[in-house]
Amino acid sequence: MFSDIKIAPSILSADFSKLGEEIRMIDEGGADFVHLDVMDGHYVPNLTFGPPVIKKLRKLTQKVFDVHLMIENAEESFQDYIDAGADILTVHYEAVVHLHRLVHAIKDAGVKVGVSLNPATPVYVLEEILPDLDLVLLMSVNPGFGGQRFIESSAQKTAKLVALAQELHANPLIEIDGGISEKTAHLVSSQGADVLVAGSAVFGAVDPKAAIAAIREDGKKF
Repeated sequence: MFSDIKIAPSILSADFSKLGEEIRMIDEGGADFVHLDVMDGHYVPNLTFGPPVIKKLRKLTQKVFDVHLMIENAEESFQDYIDAGADILTVHYEAVVHLHRLVHAIKDAGVKVGVSLNPATPVYVLEEILPDLDLVLLMSVNPGFGGQRFIESSAQKTAKLVALAQELHANPLIEIDGGISEKTAHLVSSQGADVLVAGSAVFGAVDPKAAIAAIREDGKKF
């Protein structure tokens, strides 16, 4: 796990009419990762973008591309996202039938792999795969839309994941996505979260650079 909190602004909340400018803004504003939420309109009700957009954005920054696949049939298309420039590719536990197979296919392709859990999915379901993961993404809202309210039990869930990882001698990054702001960051960072995804709290701010700094500072309050 990283010793310092990493901030991953989610471009789901960016202005899509000037996405290139938004990427450059968070790059210069201190973001550690760029979080790209891929939604297919099936696994989640929203629809966003795919590999062609990611490939174009890849040219604009050297930041880590943290690609979150909220899609069905990820085993059929994961290579397209790797080819487009993903550095970390995260799939949903709930949307994959043969998780072990897909996790290792992604690893064999040369990128880091993560698995995401929805709010109602307990962390123990990852017991058999956790040592193979580079990242676990805990959803602190129900996936599909930005701007939702943080589910406070996510803090306890983060602690449970940390305990499970220690028990299994696993060391994945622990990422939290949903409702993260300068008022909620410490709730999960204090329990062991490494990476905080923030969408509307960054892109909806008057000063996004200051918002990134404020979230990072709140994440240190423990």
